Amino acid sequence: MVKNYLHKVQYYETDKMGVTHHSNYLRFMEEARVDFLEQIGYGYDRMEKEGLVSPVISVNVNYVRPTTFGDKLQIAVKVKNVTAVKLTIDYTMTCNGDVVCAATSTHCFVDKNSRPISLKRVNPQLFELLSSLAEAKDI
Repeated sequence: MVKNYLHKVQYYETDKMGVTHHSNYLRFMEEARVDFLEQIGYGYDRMEKEGLVSPVISVNVNYVRPTTFGDKLQIAVKVKNVTAVKLTIDYTMTCNGDVVCAATSTHCFVDKNSRPISLKRVNPQLFELLSSLAEAKDI
């Protein structure tokens, strides 16, 4: 079972109004995604050793309510969809039980020379693992 990622908002992550600057949520997503992949046994270090890179190709972020210095965010990460060439991740960020941000990131799969690849063909083990975790299976 994958555990939620925890992030405590730091002072430097806030703006002049004292709220978490919106750009930091992208960093929180990446932190949570890296943690998620490590928890499922396929961290970025392993992916890169196996010649696989998965850059972000789109992000959608919905800010529900602000957070401030010291707030503790729980970030739930789920595989929304995976195909041979794309992976979409859902992020639900909560603070004190309330949703503060809901987001998705979509990634493609490329080799170390940035050429698009089929994950299903190049790394069937990772493809099957992500597929088993996906909410929507579109193989």
